[in-house]
Amino acid sequence: MMFSLGQENISTSTTSTKVPVKYGELLVLGCNGSLPSGERGRRKSRFALCHRNKANGVKPSTVHTSCTPQAAKAINNKEQHSISYTLSRAQTVVVEYTHDSSTDMFQIGRSTEAPIDFVVTDTIPGGQIQADGQTIQSTISRFACRIICQRHPPYSARIYAAGFDSSKNIFLGEKAAKWRMQDGQMDALTTNGVLVMHPRHGFSQDSKPGLWREISVCGNVFTLRETRSAQQRGKMVDSECNELVDGSLIDLCGATLLWRTAEGLARTPTIKHLEALRQELNAGRPQCPVGFNTLAFPSMQRKDVLDEKQPWAYLRCGHVHGYHGWGGRRDPEVEGDCQERECPMCRAKGPYVPLWLGCEPGFYVDAEPPSHTFVPCGHVCSEKTTEYWGQIPLPHGTHAFHAACPFCVQPLSGETGYIRLIFQSPLD
Repeated sequence: MMFSLGQENISTSTTSTKVPVKYGELLVLGCNGSLPSGERGRRKSRFALCHRNKANGVKPSTVHTSCTPQAAKAINNKEQHSISYTLSRAQTVVVEYTHDSSTDMFQIGRSTEAPIDFVVTDTIPGGQIQADGQTIQSTISRFACRIICQRHPPYSARIYAAGFDSSKNIFLGEKAAKWRMQDGQMDALTTNGVLVMHPRHGFSQDSKPGLWREISVCGNVFTLRETRSAQQRGKMVDSECNELVDGSLIDLCGATLLWRTAEGLARTPTIKHLEALRQELNAGRPQCPVGFNTLAFPSMQRKDVLDEKQPWAYLRCGHVHGYHGWGGRRDPEVEGDCQERECPMCRAKGPYVPLWLGCEPGFYVDAEPPSHTFVPCGHVCSEKTTEYWGQIPLPHGTHAFHAACPFCVQPLSGETGYIRLIFQSPLD
């Protein structure tokens, strides 16, 4: 099987077949097929949400509106899920949650504690690894969000801000934006918020980006706050809901996840297919128009190692060459940092970078050949895939948005953020 299903409590039989029902998968943007620092346990570049042996979903039940013994008991009971909303030092509202046998719950966050199913750390653009001893102040919440999946068809998945900790509690302190709704229920936003964007027309060649929204602790939908952690919430959007669709993006302020449904994944190219496209491209024996040497994309396993046959491209015009030293500089590492180079074919000046194949099939919107590259990182994939990601504004920092390459989250530049590659075929 193409995907690893390494989670505990996942049933391998729903109708005595071997494969568990898969609700969908979460893929971390900026990972080209694997985490730059390597995959370890619950920390990896993709996570499959599958039907559990035993339902572990929860739903709200009793509301305690003051510091009663029952409220204290709900918080202290390690077997009882609860959400505490601190309104002031004198008043806390505690909402008890009860077991829901019709749903499975999956939790995502930075914490490595047991309740977190999928551990997510900050993504550094360019697929770099944090240097040892270098600590960046993470903006991802330890218990960032939870996804609740229906155990029966159509297996809908809904997202909620915040996750339950090891004591099965969610605490929303005085500083968190919170309010009482018309029906008397409480709701709140988390410090840096959970933002979601549902594409229009699914995740396909015809997809168009939707609007970014914020999801509350109870799963309501709001327009964005002025800045990421502002106290004032946005306006509630009644016409939209927290149900994830194929291609939904989830931003946790430091990492962005792509949700792919099981049906959507069944339509994406496989690793095998991408490998066949790579071999087909190499079989055409593209040549360097200067050195006349044959170029070849390295295998998927060697996706980060510069190879002597590696294709390089001038990003202003798209002409593909082999690596050639220019003006006395012969070191590709140094060369890669040199901003402007003149293309020998057409004299266009611009960045000159090595090309890398996009190896994460889940980011592709179709199964067409790799013909275009993102600018300026040099990740190569199909035209429609570059077109799609080139128009998606991804959250960046506290209130900026910019399009980025899904394989390395480097911000895109130039008019469209991508360019068509021009390969020279052999002269013989």
